[in-house]
Amino acid sequence: MDIAKGKVLVTGAGGFIGSHLVEGLLAQGCQVRAFVRYNSRNDFGNLELLGGRLREIEVLTGDLRDYAAVRRAVDGCRLVLHLGALIGIPYSYVCPRDVFAVNLGGTLNVLDAARECGTEKMVVTSTSEVFGTPLYVPIDEKHPLQAQSPYAASKIASDKAAESYVLSFDLPVAVLRPFNTYGPRQSARAVIPTIAAQAMVNRRVRLGSLQPRRDLLYVSDTVAGFIAAARCDAAVGKAVNIGTGGEVSVGELAELILQVLGLEAPIEADSARMRPAHSEVMRLQCNPRLAESLLGWEAKVGLEEGLTRTVSWIRENIGAYKAELYNV
Repeated sequence: MDIAKGKVLVTGAGGFIGSHLVEGLLAQGCQVRAFVRYNSRNDFGNLELLGGRLREIEVLTGDLRDYAAVRRAVDGCRLVLHLGALIGIPYSYVCPRDVFAVNLGGTLNVLDAARECGTEKMVVTSTSEVFGTPLYVPIDEKHPLQAQSPYAASKIASDKAAESYVLSFDLPVAVLRPFNTYGPRQSARAVIPTIAAQAMVNRRVRLGSLQPRRDLLYVSDTVAGFIAAARCDAAVGKAVNIGTGGEVSVGELAELILQVLGLEAPIEADSARMRPAHSEVMRLQCNPRLAESLLGWEAKVGLEEGLTRTVSWIRENIGAYKAELYNV
């Protein structure tokens, strides 16, 4: 598919990955429509950080749970990249119905709108959390899906809804499953910004478990994965993992970030920061072979380079993390 011909819709465009994807699509010469959640502040989230490039984007506001708003956003777009979701795992324990309503209900709305509007291609965003603590590593696309949290269950349901629309209605949908994406603009909800912000402001790092291991994917590589999946007609009907194939523990990651910062700080395990019981996925390591062979995609940015870029951005925007107020 030539993604530069016709309009491209990005849902969740105000989010961390979504805003980077919008930038990546603009760089490819695409006409971009961004769907962001309405709020009374008229705030477009991370799209506000695009500066003058914001004028190049058609921004629509609404709610994924509102089919009429979703239908308006999808109408006239050849390609739909669906990233909109509620992503906090601890939040999914507090408000599971809200998470299912947005993640599954919102995906169903986008699928139905794409079907009605004759969308030529759709990519649905999954997550490596759908695998739970793995039965084997590296994790390929054949690994069983395990709903280890309400959030993971909502994303498994969304993936299966997408699969059903391919098989039932011939809707051209691919599912992209990024492993743990990081980079500039990521919120303190994520581990890398919270480590860096704590080290810079509080001169100590308090985390939950230090043992979980993650495959960390720099955001520009994630964006490249979306673009590759959008272009690849053979990806329709498939779920494709994207990751580096490497892994690092949370404790090792904290040490690396301190090295990049040039700081010394104690790293402490804090029970108050633990994920809800039984929700912690202990190891996520991607097998990226299908992405390499099918999409022609591979990760380009190494962990040290990616951390250097990310920490530099956090340092320049440390006020946004409110570390001194909330002890992130």
